[in-house]
Amino acid sequence: MTRATSPAAPIRRRAAPPGAGRGGRCAGWWQDSPHPGALTEYIAMEDAASRVRTWQLSLVPGLFQTPEYARALAVGEGVGPWEDPAEIERVVDIRMRRQNRLTGERPLKVYAVVWEAALRQLIGGSATMRGQLERLLEIAELENVRLQVLPFHVGGHPCVTGPFTILSFNEDEAVDVVQADTIASSVWVENEAASSAYSDLFDRTARRSLAQRDSIQLIEAIRQEI
Repeated sequence: MTRATSPAAPIRRRAAPPGAGRGGRCAGWWQDSPHPGALTEYIAMEDAASRVRTWQLSLVPGLFQTPEYARALAVGEGVGPWEDPAEIERVVDIRMRRQNRLTGERPLKVYAVVWEAALRQLIGGSATMRGQLERLLEIAELENVRLQVLPFHVGGHPCVTGPFTILSFNEDEAVDVVQADTIASSVWVENEAASSAYSDLFDRTARRSLAQRDSIQLIEAIRQEI
């Protein structure tokens, strides 16, 4: 099943978080989030997931962002809808709390493929971006993280149409769930055949990307250029 949902629409799925109530929602630390409903639901799904595969065209994945980078996105560079300083700080805090899954007793396995453009776009200015690239270099050292960069020189690639994230779960018979954002809504792909198609797109793009060691070298080179 593929469905486009408005931020307020409930989403039902087989791979719902443990303890999820009607509509696949579940109480948790993210309930205080100022994010639109669909993004809050994504955070709940991410918290229940055992593995995340994400393809990003223009932004650093949220799980890897520094507070300064996240704040720059929220403040008003055309990405975030927030104006209240207190609300902006809540947005940043939620993003940082999501990153707790990268370490601890049940670390989330994350496989991220990022287009080179996301590393060169000066979100928040030079200093913020240098700090963000340094953070990527640190995160790439985690055993549960795999980070690859798709360089410009590759040219066309299978995932040119837009970013998406594939969430996998440990529950028996749970299918992978795919989330992709459009301008007006979030699209959730919730059946095995369709999610497998996204997995294939991700794998094909990853094969065209730099190996992690070479990706780290490129990130460091861009950091020194900024």
